[in-house]
Amino acid sequence: MLSLFLILSAPVAPNLGDDSADAYRRRVTPIVQVAREASPAVVFIRNEGRQTVGRDWWGRLLEREFSGSGSGVVIHKDGFIITNYHVVDGAKKLSVTFDTQYDSTTYAAELVSAVKEEDLALLKIQGEREFPTIPLGTSRDLMLGETVIAIGNPYGQTHTVSQGIISGMHRNARISTAFGQLSFDDLIQTDASINPGNSGGPLLNINGDLIGINNAMNPNAQNIGFAIPVDHVKKVLEERMLAPDSAPTWLGFEVVGEDHIQIGKIVDGSPAEIAGLRTGDCIVAVGPTAVTTREEYKMARVGLSPRRDVELRVERAGNTKIVRLAPWDKYDGAIYEHIGLKVKTVETPSQSYIKISEVRPGGPANELGLLPNDVIDTVRPLNGARTRPLRILSRELFANLMTEIEPGTKLQLDVYRDVNGNGRYEEEELHRGSLTIR
Repeated sequence: MLSLFLILSAPVAPNLGDDSADAYRRRVTPIVQVAREASPAVVFIRNEGRQTVGRDWWGRLLEREFSGSGSGVVIHKDGFIITNYHVVDGAKKLSVTFDTQYDSTTYAAELVSAVKEEDLALLKIQGEREFPTIPLGTSRDLMLGETVIAIGNPYGQTHTVSQGIISGMHRNARISTAFGQLSFDDLIQTDASINPGNSGGPLLNINGDLIGINNAMNPNAQNIGFAIPVDHVKKVLEERMLAPDSAPTWLGFEVVGEDHIQIGKIVDGSPAEIAGLRTGDCIVAVGPTAVTTREEYKMARVGLSPRRDVELRVERAGNTKIVRLAPWDKYDGAIYEHIGLKVKTVETPSQSYIKISEVRPGGPANELGLLPNDVIDTVRPLNGARTRPLRILSRELFANLMTEIEPGTKLQLDVYRDVNGNGRYEEEELHRGSLTIR
């Protein structure tokens, strides 16, 4: 009878005498070392959600529940994870687990930022400890034939390690997902096994540095997998995923400076003004995280949640103050900042639309004469690239439009108003006016 033994902790050379110990050490190849060092920072991601599949005869949305899984890699000790967007697309609930020999806890996670067209997403683990990370390398000096290691969770086989080489660079590929197709260029090609479930996991060089995020395989071929180069990942992180517009929350102020993070412009009526922050305050900590540079501030800032208040520690006139801030979600913030409105989405069996819930005094919408309970039907930029009327079906759609349009653009709005107070918005009560995006 054969017995199989699984070692559940980091292996050490057993005390079997000098010859046996030497033989064991010779088995610890560079690939074994990379697997040991990187595995504690690789996570298994489980995604649960609902997907819209159409409408029924009465116009009601039809949805189906789904679940999926993939991999991710921790890149910051506070629990920030990089993965593929298609791993978390449509998620209502996200959970992550580590290799149980390092951490047996199942953690909830939140999607804090994503760029769909780049197939990249940034998650935040909801856990109060420092997490192991994988160092970010570079993809500038990759070599054909260079040894690489992939770690992931193919077909649910958690924390699987595969070895290969870089077999091509600057490759183009199309990825089919449950939510459509994505096209990419400039990918790394490898013959290390990249199977369903490996998506979002790390591709590592022989030094254990992250050189790519695995995101695709060619289903019609053997041993052809693809990864997003890490230099491109870093660029997307810096320019888009850590940008204030990409954060899930809105605080209502701008920051200036690189090494001393000072508060610049504060929006009237925003969380920052309500909390008592002032222009010129120097931010030294966001929650428990000390910040001294803009990069540290961006990372701490993007992890905030609109469902949880946060304490900011600021220096003002030589004194330290702790200010408690209640962040809004980014959709409310974008609309409020650019045109001075809060809106809510109203859904009926036949349609959906947005209704104004609050108007900021002195803002563009207030100057136009808009009022709470007005219904915004369509908007049309009067200058700029987009000039066709757009029907506004949701708060999220309206907010995204606000961030796309350049400040200074004139925006025409068609608005219905219940002028008789009878709860009916008649067509003859349509009001049309224009305001300027700020």
